[in-house]
Amino acid sequence: MWWVRRTRYCFSTLLDAGGARLRTGRRTASGGLETPGSCGAELQGELDRFGGVSVHLSRHHSLHGLDAAAFRRLLQAAIQQWRTEGRIAAWLHIPILQSHFIAPAASLGFCFHHAEPHSSTLTLWLGEGPSRLPGYATHQVGVAGAVFDVSTRKVLVVQDRNKLKNMWKFPGGLSEPGEDIDTAVREVFEETGVKSEFRSLLSIRQQHRSPGAFGMSDMYLVCRLQPRSFTINFCQQECLRCEWIDLENLARTKHTTPITSRVARLLLYGLREGFDKIDLSMEELPAVYTGLFYKLYHRELPESYKAAMGAD
Repeated sequence: MWWVRRTRYCFSTLLDAGGARLRTGRRTASGGLETPGSCGAELQGELDRFGGVSVHLSRHHSLHGLDAAAFRRLLQAAIQQWRTEGRIAAWLHIPILQSHFIAPAASLGFCFHHAEPHSSTLTLWLGEGPSRLPGYATHQVGVAGAVFDVSTRKVLVVQDRNKLKNMWKFPGGLSEPGEDIDTAVREVFEETGVKSEFRSLLSIRQQHRSPGAFGMSDMYLVCRLQPRSFTINFCQQECLRCEWIDLENLARTKHTTPITSRVARLLLYGLREGFDKIDLSMEELPAVYTGLFYKLYHRELPESYKAAMGAD
């Protein structure tokens, strides 16, 4: 990530009638610039471990009231300083209420990287050759829950409202930022009123240029869930119907989506041969970044093999 282990630095500017001038001084041990004399407008930047610098305009109250022309002179001086320092990239984070700074930044070579509801991020490659900056997220992640009751051999399915065809499918929706795959539990409850528990990951669909993802790529994951309640209280705004259906009937009916019928057959196979034959189980492991963890999904290894290998 470009924002990991940041080292702070700053550069000061003196705004006068003639425009903006960058005042530099001796680099401090912290990576800052020690500036002599009185302080003018100040931009706070942060260095990342890849040699880039990130500037958040929302943190610079001294820029309030600055017009686009003056900001362009200020930014141009900063770019010259970054090149002198050997920085390879600049990240400019602009709040929506300071969007008038986008045009002068673009005139100096900055391009859009991504936008959020209240801000946009622009980048400028300063290194040699073509830009090596990572692109922004290009996928959306959808999750669905196949809530299967082994005792009754029934599975929970819904029909979406306002669809051209009323096909049976597993309840689900889009995963929110920061949510894990097992967010399927939340989606199922919000859509059907049925409580469940995550058991495994069953399938992954990848689709590119998806109209439902604004032309970007789409990942759709189906999880096996175990029911914790059975009373249906489905969302009237999203669902036309919601029922517990016999799994074998679901696997055979033509009134379902291709993914649903295939996962239904997968569940039938797991019911007959053992779910260990179809499940991608989850385990949480520590990431290389201190204090962070990730979830790994894979087929469970046989206990005999783990014992022979001395694995956990």
